[in-house]
Amino acid sequence: MTDIVQRGLYVEEFEVGATYHHRPGRTATEADNVLFSSLTMNTQALHLDEAFSATQPFGRRLINSMWTLATMVGASVSQLTQGTLVAQLGLSDVSFPHPLFAGDTLTTSTEIVDVRLSASRPGQGIVTMRHTGRNQDGAVVATATRVALMWCVPKGE
Repeated sequence: MTDIVQRGLYVEEFEVGATYHHRPGRTATEADNVLFSSLTMNTQALHLDEAFSATQPFGRRLINSMWTLATMVGASVSQLTQGTLVAQLGLSDVSFPHPLFAGDTLTTSTEIVDVRLSASRPGQGIVTMRHTGRNQDGAVVATATRVALMWCVPKGE
């Protein structure tokens, strides 16, 4: 019998220009928003205070943008980095061009932007990826460039 272990990709398996569509999507809830905001000590009224938010331009509470970012990265783990990530090196070019609201479903895709072997860490490489989150209507709600230190294929595999 063959044993199959779910894992992410090794450096050599990433292809520049490839786009991965991560499923399932994740429907954001009021509970997600309040819990995440509370756990991260983010007391922004736009996330927690419905009465205040009703007087603001969007007219209702916004899902915490850091929840959106964290959920986008999390959605990519099983397909790209599970067990093959050494370290996350950085996030850049983070933007939130459209709000996410409770009841919206976030889906994430990831484009591989760059792949190279590490000059200083044998057996490892650096992968740059661009995450894009969309709501159920296809509106882009977040983008971020992520740089990760990844394992190469182990010797003997």
